[in-house]
This record gives sequence, C-alpha cells and structure tokens, in this order.
Amino acid sequence: VDIPEGDRETLAKMVFRYENPPGCEYVSGSQDAIGIVMPGLNRLDYDNGYWPVHIEKNLDAEILDFIEDCLWMVPLSPRTSDYKVLDNTNIDEQGALRLARATERCWQALLTRDVDAWGAASKDSFYAQIAMFPNMTPPEVLECIDLYKDKVKGFKISGAGGGGYLILINDTPVENALKIRIRRN
Repeated sequence: VDIPEGDRETLAKMVFRYENPPGCEYVSGSQDAIGIVMPGLNRLDYDNGYWPVHIEKNLDAEILDFIEDCLWMVPLSPRTSDYKVLDNTNIDEQGALRLARATERCWQALLTRDVDAWGAASKDSFYAQIAMFPNMTPPEVLECIDLYKDKVKGFKISGAGGGGYLILINDTPVENALKIRIRRN
C-alpha cells in the first residue's frame, strides 16, 4: 500500500507509461494510474489526449468518508481475450456532451454529499458511455447489473468495461459487494 516518495503526478505518469509501452495496440486510460497513486478524490479534465490537462484534487475528510460509505464494488468476470471495446463505437458531439454533463453532475453530488444525485448521475454517465461504446457491456455484465439495478441508487462499470468491477452507489450495505478505502494524504 506504500507509494514511493516523490511528486504524485510524476509517479502516476510513470505507472501510465509502464502500462502503455511504445507500440501497444490499445492505450489503457490514465485514470487507473492516477487512481492508484494519487490520494483523495480527483477530477480529471481532458482535452483530446491520454493525460488530463488539469487535475482538481479534493482531500476533504467528510467527502472521502461519504464516498467510502456509499461506494460498493462487485467483481465481474475477467475480460475475454477477444474483447475489443473500441469496435462498434458511436462517438459524436451529442454523446460526448451527454457524458460531460452527467460527470459534472456526479462531481457536484460528491462535493455536496448527495447520494441520490450521485446515483442518478452515475447511471446517466453509464448510459451515455455505453451509447458511445456499446461493447463495454457484454451480456454477462448486463446480467450482473440486472441483479442490482433496482436495489441501489446508482451504478456504473469500472474502466472500459468487459470485466473489472460493477460500481454501485448506495447508502446502505450491498450484498456480496466490497467496500473501498480511499488513499489519504
């Protein structure tokens, strides 16, 4: 659980570069590297690149406690070897704007510790993402979502989908779900 000494953003860039060596077919997102290395809640703003142009950090203990109390994770099956998230994409300005608006609402809900708004914004973000990237949700992921969607305030899948975790937003415990712990300063 220890992170080496040094500037956290520089360390995150090192992890990102290690995960994405020159010539790799698909670039893995910087969100993973930043999430592993940087403490607290971090808003990442992008402008057509793989690394954010701005990172807004928030280490407010009440906000971090709220997130830890309301975010649950359910492991999904690993991705299959033939998984290709970028096939069948439908990326357009309207879809990107829909996703941006949902993520802004999500950020505001986190800052105000509003679990209902966070849940609704998370679902809107999920649906905006899968409209642009339908391959994010193979049948087994949709089946897992169906098990929980009527029992929680919100849901989303981690990363590019196809495996990983189902992220659930709820202010009461969720059966068979894992709790998270946020790295503090």
